[in-house]
Amino acid sequence: MNLRPTIDFLLNDWLDTTALAQRERFADHSRDTFDAVLDTCERIAREKYAPFNRLVDVQEPHFDGEKVILPQATFDANRAYAESGMLSAAQDYDMGGMQLPYSVEAAANAFFACASVSIGSGMLTTGNANLLMTHGNAMQKEVFAKNEFAGRWSGTMCLSEPQAGSSLSDVATRAMPDGDNFESDPLGARYRLKGNKMWISSGEHELTENIIHLVLAKIPDAEGKLVAGTRGISLLIVPKKLVNADGTLTGARNDVALAGLNHKLGWRGTTNTLLNFGEGKFPIGQDGPYGKGAGAIGYLVGQPGKGLQCMFHMMNEARIGVGIAATMLGMAGYYASLDYARNRPQGRPMGAGGKDASKPQVAIIEHADVKRMLLAQKSYCEGALALELYCARLVDEHHTAGGDAANDARLLLEVLTPIAKSWPSEWCLEANSLAIQIHGGYGYTRDFPVEQYWRDNRLNMIHEGTHGIQATDLLGRKVLMEEGRGITLLAARMTATMKRAYHVPALAAHADALGVALKQVAVATQKAWATGKATEALANAVPYMQAFGHTVLAWIWLDVALKALEGDAEQSNPATQGRLGATRFFFHYELPKIGAWLAVVETRDLTCAVSAD
Repeated sequence: MNLRPTIDFLLNDWLDTTALAQRERFADHSRDTFDAVLDTCERIAREKYAPFNRLVDVQEPHFDGEKVILPQATFDANRAYAESGMLSAAQDYDMGGMQLPYSVEAAANAFFACASVSIGSGMLTTGNANLLMTHGNAMQKEVFAKNEFAGRWSGTMCLSEPQAGSSLSDVATRAMPDGDNFESDPLGARYRLKGNKMWISSGEHELTENIIHLVLAKIPDAEGKLVAGTRGISLLIVPKKLVNADGTLTGARNDVALAGLNHKLGWRGTTNTLLNFGEGKFPIGQDGPYGKGAGAIGYLVGQPGKGLQCMFHMMNEARIGVGIAATMLGMAGYYASLDYARNRPQGRPMGAGGKDASKPQVAIIEHADVKRMLLAQKSYCEGALALELYCARLVDEHHTAGGDAANDARLLLEVLTPIAKSWPSEWCLEANSLAIQIHGGYGYTRDFPVEQYWRDNRLNMIHEGTHGIQATDLLGRKVLMEEGRGITLLAARMTATMKRAYHVPALAAHADALGVALKQVAVATQKAWATGKATEALANAVPYMQAFGHTVLAWIWLDVALKALEGDAEQSNPATQGRLGATRFFFHYELPKIGAWLAVVETRDLTCAVSAD
């Protein structure tokens, strides 16, 4: 199956991305330049990624005692990606960028995620560098960010610790001033770090000359005490290899050591590591606060104690990236199962008198239950792709629209980011499960790729903020922030779509259903917080997020269907028929689920808040 027509429709027909070329930042661009970027990325993904997806799954990274060994295909793919310019695609020209809209960048990266998410591309490196462009000083941008954008160096984010997991309040990694003149280093105030970080994707490899770790750590106060909670967390740049102020390598290793590789269910082509900072395995020479040569050198980003605010810049960007990865893994499974269903003969149609065994077998796509599973996959995956590109378009609006439009985009993005991360990671995973089901027993074997897609996708409900964390963020913060203005803006956009749909006979009933759902979510939001007790409101945050997400996706599908019919009122195009079919499926089979989810939210059911000991 060809992903490109779907992306072209969503980007150009639905979101009108070409209109962005009228803005000063994108004035050098046009539909032709956007298409050229998509063409290049589609080709690289087809040639350098897709053929090696199974290879990197079975040839897992391993450590030979000195370095991590990866297949040559991974080196080739990463080199091709860096040479394409995609690492700095949205950056200014003077940073080596193309000043592309983020919506085009996100669409282009979808090809790589669909071809092989396990090989990886540049999500963390780009996010790392983008954070430094926002919060770093001039030297940090020039030395670290610029080399990451160029592909010479790669980047990570180091948050979790073995004893803390997602509880960042319990971060134990420490950063101590490196000497009396620690603030005079041109690369930033210099500290020595000691601690351990877990679940670091791409934390050790030989793909680039250097690896730039962004590490959360606590800096003791004047009395040597650590500030409790997240308020005491700072962010530091900790390079694997030490660098000079001109961006050259000193030739010395920093005191950052690989403690182990995690052996994962999926994403096996990408290293995932436990790193030790400051244990003395690579002594730096001069004495430090942890003894002779010990302590990894790090450079403070922003202000002490403000590290988590800085890191959220990267985390929020990564959450959209995770949503796209989950979406495209689901899409890959959908394409595989659709092809299988069209070509696998099995069974015969059911007639009034039963099945006629004398008639030839039919392809399984003729069976209603297989059609149900295919429609479910299509509604989940294409709907999720539309959601992710809509959020990417909001990023462009926030950065370039100016005035109230930019602020509205910011608020909408705040509300939708938990959905953009969580909804695809749950429902496109379900799509992968349905893809296995369509393949039957064959789907459970490695003879077909759908089992790998499921394994790779299972991570997305966990990393960059688990499902529960996203739900708590949505109900506990996002729908309440700025007196609920974000959710009010979202409701207004949904209402505008409904008003247009009421005038289209094929969609009027769907508009009514969406209106009912929107009211249900509004009532549930109010009742969840009726007592003002967070423990009661948040006890069912996940069912709330599921219902909220389904309502958002119903709106997305209704809006997409409107645009499809606008260009093809007679539904003569099979693509239009497919989009209308997916819309009907979602409204008939999926949207009604929200009633059960919201029931426990409205009553503040405490079943799951009561101890089960």
